[in-house]
Order: sequence, then structure tokens, then C-alpha cells
Amino acid sequence: MLDKSPRSNAVNVPNDLAAHWMPFTANRAFKKAPRMLAGAKGMHYVTTDGRNIIDAAAGMWCTNAGHGREQISEAIARQAAALDYAPPFQFGIPQAFELASRVADLAPAGLDHVFFCNSGSEAVDTALKIALAYHQIAGQGSRTRLIGRERGYHGVGFGGTSVGGIVNNRRLFGTLLAGVDHLSHTYDREKQAFSKGEPEYGAHFAEELERLANLHGANTIAAVIVEPMAGSTGVIPAPKGYLKRLREITQKHGVLLIFDEVITGFGRLGFAFAAERYGVLPDMITFAKGVTNGAAPMGGVVVRDTIHDAFMKGPEHVIELAHGYTYSAHPLACAAGLATLEIYREEKLFERARALEPKFIDAVMSLRDEPNVLDIRTVGLTAGIDLAPRADQVGKRGFDGLNSAFFDHDLMLRIAGDTLALTPPLIVSEDQIGEIVEKVARVIRAVA
Repeated sequence: MLDKSPRSNAVNVPNDLAAHWMPFTANRAFKKAPRMLAGAKGMHYVTTDGRNIIDAAAGMWCTNAGHGREQISEAIARQAAALDYAPPFQFGIPQAFELASRVADLAPAGLDHVFFCNSGSEAVDTALKIALAYHQIAGQGSRTRLIGRERGYHGVGFGGTSVGGIVNNRRLFGTLLAGVDHLSHTYDREKQAFSKGEPEYGAHFAEELERLANLHGANTIAAVIVEPMAGSTGVIPAPKGYLKRLREITQKHGVLLIFDEVITGFGRLGFAFAAERYGVLPDMITFAKGVTNGAAPMGGVVVRDTIHDAFMKGPEHVIELAHGYTYSAHPLACAAGLATLEIYREEKLFERARALEPKFIDAVMSLRDEPNVLDIRTVGLTAGIDLAPRADQVGKRGFDGLNSAFFDHDLMLRIAGDTLALTPPLIVSEDQIGEIVEKVARVIRAVA
């Protein structure tokens, strides 16, 4: 029996929650039963009533090195004392150049230039704008069409929402950007259910790009953007051979290929970037989340030399790309990023994730016979568990699972409709994997 009594370090919380309109949250339900957090350390959050909650979500896919890393917080504090802000337009700071070099060193060879922003959403919009601008300066101004994928998530900017393919994220916002189309998603439960890692079936889904090229004219397509593993929709790994085939088709037609690695970057799939895992060289990689371990907002785009160099022409005093943000390469975010990458290197967390993957997969797959489990998908230290929806209440079983996990089982997980997503920090131990899976089993039974 779990002890639910408040601990001595309980924290007072506001008694008026009305003013804060929370993002991607069922606000009315939350404010009736708030899931409030007050602290975090290692693999655990601490609730405002003093309970330790094991984090099976790495916050929001962010805290790959775990919580409360003093190396990061101390770096942020030192930087804040030395230089709290510097304008990123026309001025620079050493830390931005150092971090760009470190990120480029982790990326596949040929991706050697980094453009910083503040989030995954901004990273995607930045990559899409770079793609459109590149074709303009290359004399191919007809290439204005952008291709996303059904069930894809690319943030909440107008560009990212437009190429994104999660219906509920799009339905309230009108027509969004013109000239956008979508590939079919790659999930077929009948042929892929309970796959460990990348499913054997599904490489042929990439051929949909040939159909779109024929439909619109290949010379009208600027870029294709996909997640190597579609995370926010409920963890859908790319089928074996799928990404390589996309690369072949895009190269054939002169189309840029963008990997959205906001989730998969920095060790989630056992490598610095998923592009390395799959042996595919895209033209751009977007990143965010894990670059600072979630300790400060930061995102960016890693760009191929050929794209970057195409802009470096004309008079040297003229701005090459009219794009950027007030907080691009913010000093505090750069300090957090440098400290985070040092932790990843010192503790070999990418390699650790790769070694843990088979054990994690086997542990999660042990849930396949629990009630209402329709499918389990795994890749890297990530898993999606599909639960059967309740009649006329799609998403309610998953929502009840979120609450049961937090209030009754001291567990934080993520949900996507009726899918439970497990994405623990890369520091998770084998014993903690067992604890997480045991608690998830109890949650599944509780909402049966």
C-alpha cells in the first residue's frame, strides 16, 4: 500500500488557479484535481504535498540527464552573473560559437552549421524558411511546396502546424499555410503490432512521395519534413528502410529532406541524432529539448554545408538570411547547453541508452497481456502502449491513466489520446525500469 500522507516538506500552492490558461491541458479538469510539482532530483519529481514521483517521461522528452544537475544550474548561475543578455543580431558571445561547434561535431559529417532559436516549434519554422529561401537563391523559385506526414508533430508555429499531421492540433486554425501536402503515416497495426524496435513492414510507405511528386510536379516541392520516430502521436518508429528510401526519392527530385529530431536528438534512440542510427544524411536536422536537458529554452537547426554556403554570397555587409529571434543563442541557454553536452559526454549517456534498449523493450513488452492493451511500440528508450478506447469516450481511458499514475501510483507518464508513452531519462536504472513497468501495469488495470 502506497503511503499517501503529506510529507513534512509540503509546499503551499495558490488557492486561485483561474488566471493561468495552461497549454495543451484540459484546464477545467486540471483545476478540479491539480497535478502540482514543486521540485525534482535525479529520476523523480516532488509534488507540492511532498510525494516523490518517478519520472517516466523525462519531463517532456527533455531531461535526458535527469533532474537537478548541479553542473547545469551552476553554469547558468555563473553566466547570469557575468552576462545576462546580449543581442544576437550583429553581436555574438563566445558560448554561442562554442556550443554551435559542439552540436555540429555530434551531427553527421556534412551538417556543420547551426542556427539557434528557442524551441522545437521555432526550429521547425526556421528549417522550413531556410528551405524556401535556399531554393529562391538557387534560382528554383518554383519550389514552394512543403510536405509533412500524417500523424506528424512539428510544433505549434504556423509552419509546423501546417506540415504537422495530428488532426486535433490543426482543426481550430483554418487553412494554415497554402501549398502543403502530407505523406501517409507509417503505422499499420495489423502488420506491425508488438514490434520490437523498427517494424519489418512499412518501407513502402515512402513511395507515397513519388505520388505527390507526380501530382504536384517535383519541381514545385521545396522540402519534406519527418520525425525519425513520431513521438507526440504515440511513438511510431520508422519502418526498416523507410528513411533511406525517402532520402533516395528526395535526392532524385532535388527536394530537401529535414529530420525533425526535437525528440530523438541527444540520445533518446541511443545516438546523438537518429540520423546516425539509421545511416541517413538529411539536409537539415531540427533539435531542442535535450540540448539543455530542459533547464533553459533552446532549439536550433543543423544545416548542410551546401545550403549554408549558398547564402554566403554578395556584398559582405548585407544580411544573408533575414530571420532570427530576440533570444537566439541566449547566454543562459548556451551555458546550459554546454554543461549538458559535457554531462552526456562524461557519463556516456548515449551509449548507455543503447545498451539499455533491449532490457527496456523486454520489460515494456511484458505488459502486452494486460487488459485492453492493443499494441506496444518501442524504439530506443521510448515506448507507446495503445489502450482500447472506451465507447464514445476516445481519450478518456488514457486521461484516467494519467491521473491514476500521478495520484495513486507516484508515476509521471505522457499520454496521446488512449496511448501511454514512456520516455524515461537516460539515467534510468534497470531496477527503475522494472519499477516503472510495474506501476504502469497497475495503472492499466486501474482503468480497465
